[in-house]
Amino acid sequence: MTNLTHLTIAEALAGLKKKEFTSVELTSAHVKATEEFRNLNAYITETSELALEQAAASDKRRAAGTAGLLEGIPLAIKDLYCTKGVRTTASSRILENFIPTYESTVSGNLFRDGAVMLGKTSLDEFAMGSSNTTSAYGNVINPWTRNNGDNAQLVPGGSSGGSSAIVAARGAMGATGTDTGGSIRQPASFCGIAGIKPTYGRCSRWGIIAFASSLDQAGPFARTVEDCALMLESMSGFDPKDSTSANKPVPKFAAGLTGDIRGLRVGIPKEYNVDGLPAEISKLWEQGKDWLKAAGAEIVDITLPHSKYALPVYYIIAPAECSSNLARYDGVRYGLRADGADLREMYENTRAQGFGAEVKRRIMIGTYVLSAGYYDAYYTKAQKVRRLIAEDFAKAYEKCDVILSPTAPSAAFAIGENEDDPIKMYLNDVFTIPASLAGLPGMSVPAGLSSEGLPLGLQIIGRPWDEETVLRVGGVIETAAQFKAMPQSLMKKAA
Repeated sequence: MTNLTHLTIAEALAGLKKKEFTSVELTSAHVKATEEFRNLNAYITETSELALEQAAASDKRRAAGTAGLLEGIPLAIKDLYCTKGVRTTASSRILENFIPTYESTVSGNLFRDGAVMLGKTSLDEFAMGSSNTTSAYGNVINPWTRNNGDNAQLVPGGSSGGSSAIVAARGAMGATGTDTGGSIRQPASFCGIAGIKPTYGRCSRWGIIAFASSLDQAGPFARTVEDCALMLESMSGFDPKDSTSANKPVPKFAAGLTGDIRGLRVGIPKEYNVDGLPAEISKLWEQGKDWLKAAGAEIVDITLPHSKYALPVYYIIAPAECSSNLARYDGVRYGLRADGADLREMYENTRAQGFGAEVKRRIMIGTYVLSAGYYDAYYTKAQKVRRLIAEDFAKAYEKCDVILSPTAPSAAFAIGENEDDPIKMYLNDVFTIPASLAGLPGMSVPAGLSSEGLPLGLQIIGRPWDEETVLRVGGVIETAAQFKAMPQSLMKKAA
């Protein structure tokens, strides 16, 4: 029998349908992998018993002829998604013992379609970070290592680093993530897997713990574009409980992976050719253009003149919304409560003990830009520039159908390498944040290796609600790149 943990979701669904193995067998293999990869610290909460119960129920449904879209597929769920009866922490001490009495809409959709939950994956605390080093439960470790022999442990990217790491390690067939400024696309690039952030409003935010409400969007990680398409179809859909959810039909995303991009116009933004971009990333970007051109696409130059302001705009708007959203964690209704002599001291002690340094930093920035005398100077101005960034994309799409760029300005870096400089850490999202501010769909597809043997991704950004084209172009890049590389530890095991 083929190693079950190395199957794609599409391959596993085919095998389950042909009765080559059961969901219990498939899930048991991944539970074993969960134990083998505990050194990655990818999970905060493992749910192996629940997974096997769900798998047994899945096998019964399949036998009864009522199999769902993802029937029997073992997935990991980012610990930002509330899961009924299962601890949900947002990687923060302030929610260390929070057990929701309800299910997030997106995870509920996946379970409705037959998915199995292996556990809740670690993230940067409240999704604030680009390295998964701000979790209250310790660093997540990227399964990839450099080929230079330094044996340095690398970050998996963030905030959804636990999800990306466990999928890359073949410990889960797919995983959920959330993307506020790049938190699906950047870790997908760092871990050599595929990940897509859909259009804002495509997936419900209900039951997903909020960081920045006008930016947060759910999306999937998987090892192939087709698997991402299957997961996204299940995750998407209108939700009356979420006022930002769009009442739009959900396409059969996987059916649109025809590989035909003849006549498609691919935009190349000159502003993304930033100073100091490593030569190997520029070379991969050129290779991506050549692949798409060979497949029949037309390469066109475009301009996104206000994208140079995207980082400062994001780091005004996102902390402002975080400051507002995290005000609910006061030690009164749920979560951690620290004693104090009076109510104010209890608030202060609770938040001082419950929140980590990065969360405190962003709350302070957000509170400052929303304060009297600074609201118009910073927050209002940032919202105006955000609109200009969105208008730049709208004008660009008069000339092109999708936009191609690098996903990140570097390969994965070592744990602790950039932590002394928050600004340097924030620059990791320079290519992903503009699409987030504009609410556009964006996908990272693994396309090559760095000189140190680490994965590099290419990003496709599409028009609003046009995930189908983003996925189709991603599929063409995937086919051309033939990215078969695996983390060195897996290659040794396979040998």
